[in-house]
Amino acid sequence: MPAVYNGGMKILLVEDEVEIAEFVMKGLRAEQFSVDWAATGEKGLMWAKVNEYDLAVIDINLGHGESGLDICGEIRKKGKAFPIIMLSVINDAATKIAALNTGADDYLTKPFFVAELIARVRALLRREKKLTGPVLAVADLAMDTLAHTVRRGGREIKLNRKEYTLLEYFLRNAGTTLTRGMILEHVWDMTTDPFTNTVDVHVRFLRAKIDDKFKKKLIKTVHGYGYKLEE
Repeated sequence: MPAVYNGGMKILLVEDEVEIAEFVMKGLRAEQFSVDWAATGEKGLMWAKVNEYDLAVIDINLGHGESGLDICGEIRKKGKAFPIIMLSVINDAATKIAALNTGADDYLTKPFFVAELIARVRALLRREKKLTGPVLAVADLAMDTLAHTVRRGGREIKLNRKEYTLLEYFLRNAGTTLTRGMILEHVWDMTTDPFTNTVDVHVRFLRAKIDDKFKKKLIKTVHGYGYKLEE
């Protein structure tokens, strides 16, 4: 069975070990999650405060005296409710209990298989209802996230990976006006230049495929703000 497409789902990774961070990011991005990597707890906490994430993965021992437990606790104190998975080489009940009491939702011991991490990510997102059923639809536009297909009016539409991810983000937020910043953060990542016209260019490409040949236009421009997809 094809993997569920997770475009538009944004994850914060706080991990000081480069090799582990690259290993985790490679696995998550292969499943079409967008990932922001913070190599320090300070940066991770700052990003958690200012950005919207669907889930975070945080290492308990971040080095330089930083504790992932403290970061987790601070995130919760700021009122952020997204699920948090803690990573640690320590496999004892006391540490797991401390993590859960601090506000973590799950605990994974190193070393681990990336498939297990992804399974736990999906389970938490389903619990938070961030992942919905396999078919997303507005009007006569439908996306099957299992078959990875898009149809409008019964006609199959071919999209590249970024166009698909962008459309999925629109569909998961149908009827909601999305700023260019929101789109940039969820479909791309923190390394993307915020002053680029990447969003506008990709929206134009997407419109050419799902709107231009149809009488009813679904992607609307909200002048001075951004875009929204609605019937």
